[in-house]
Amino acid sequence: MEQLNALRRRQFLKNWAYGLGSMALGDLLVKDGYAASSNPLAPKAPHFKGKAKSVIFLFMEGGPSQMDLFDPKPALMKYHGKPVPTEFTKDLKLAFTKPNAAALGSPRVFRPCGQSGMMMSDYIPHMHDLADDICLVRSMHTEAVNHHPGQLFLFTGSVQFGRPTMGAWSVYGLGSESQNLPGFVVLSSGVGTSGGASNFMSGFLPSTYQGTQFRSGGEPILYLSNPEGISPATQRAGLDAIKELNESHLAAVGDPEIEARIQSYELAYRMQTSAPELLDFSKESKATLDLYGIGKEPTNQYATNALLARRMVERGVRFVLMMDASWDTHTNLNSALKKKTDATDQPVAALLKDLKQRGLLDETLVVWGGEFGRTPISEIRNTSDPENAGRDHHPSGYSMWLAGGGIKGGQVIGETDELGFTITKDKVEVHDLQATILHCLGLDHHKLTYRHMGRDFRLTDVHGNVVKAMLA
Repeated sequence: MEQLNALRRRQFLKNWAYGLGSMALGDLLVKDGYAASSNPLAPKAPHFKGKAKSVIFLFMEGGPSQMDLFDPKPALMKYHGKPVPTEFTKDLKLAFTKPNAAALGSPRVFRPCGQSGMMMSDYIPHMHDLADDICLVRSMHTEAVNHHPGQLFLFTGSVQFGRPTMGAWSVYGLGSESQNLPGFVVLSSGVGTSGGASNFMSGFLPSTYQGTQFRSGGEPILYLSNPEGISPATQRAGLDAIKELNESHLAAVGDPEIEARIQSYELAYRMQTSAPELLDFSKESKATLDLYGIGKEPTNQYATNALLARRMVERGVRFVLMMDASWDTHTNLNSALKKKTDATDQPVAALLKDLKQRGLLDETLVVWGGEFGRTPISEIRNTSDPENAGRDHHPSGYSMWLAGGGIKGGQVIGETDELGFTITKDKVEVHDLQATILHCLGLDHHKLTYRHMGRDFRLTDVHGNVVKAMLA
């Protein structure tokens, strides 16, 4: 009899333990927020009440030249065309240029703007009216000297590939106020970025949190309409069948990527209704379209993305990453930089003005900048034409700015030396910037963690401090 009972127990475990394990696993998944009954993009409570609900990150890929836009260095003209004293360059680490290269003075004309008297270049005239709304950081420092590592470091806090990006962390921490659009959206302009998808990936977070890229040409979102002969009822029935199969598989194996797949199908279905309205500018006034520069060149592409970004945060999208490529001015600095600012200055200024007049700037954090800056010395790749000089990558003492969403405008944080080589006051590391952005959203960068490979990871790694001077 005892032998028979043991056999029955083995038969029971063989035939039914799988089901019991699935039930137990389902309970654990509910507690961890992965069960099919949960929505990982549902709004979540912040660690504390933040000023910002959304972020629009205006990423100028390639590294804008700070001393031609935001950090005037008139003393450079004294050395223009000549090597600068070695006291400025002795610790300089550059990607392509030797430290004994000639200084490259800037022909840009700067003037004080706003009540703050913030100095701005003649290349960004539309931003002059907004000096009192932005917090300009002239003392940014990164640990990377080349593009892809620099972009990884800016958005993931590490130069190692495979970490979650800032947008993914934000949506993981807070969810999204919009259930009909992605929580994290990517808009691109220009010709490619060195980091590409690694600037908006979810890394080891579930793929639910990765950025959804809208196309930069043609229709921003493909396949919004059903194929001919497929009614909404037929489509819904098909999705329900797929969802049931995926939920069954999720209960069996517990892979959170299955939950991410379920949610992506459902979001895509909801977007068929919400996205056409988002992309329809017909209800925007002519004054608004003209403010951004939509319908004219060279502003149209970037202006369209900027207006889309405003419409997205209005509809609850948590994080919008606008990637604009080709700020990498190794040659033909003056003409290449003019081309970029002509295309972006008006739309950027319009975005801030539009958010402000709609009462959205106080709850929307806008960040502008690249992965690093440019050198005070020249890089000449074509020696037969010294007039085509550009600037090399510069990881120390470059400029970024922030506005809205808990940031105190009309101030400058940090200083660089008289020639722009090193930081002389209030260095702001990339991890400090990341910590401050999360703080504005109501997230403590120490507490926003995800356990992976046996340890807790965070965006700021083991570094970073909130820059309190930036805060309103």
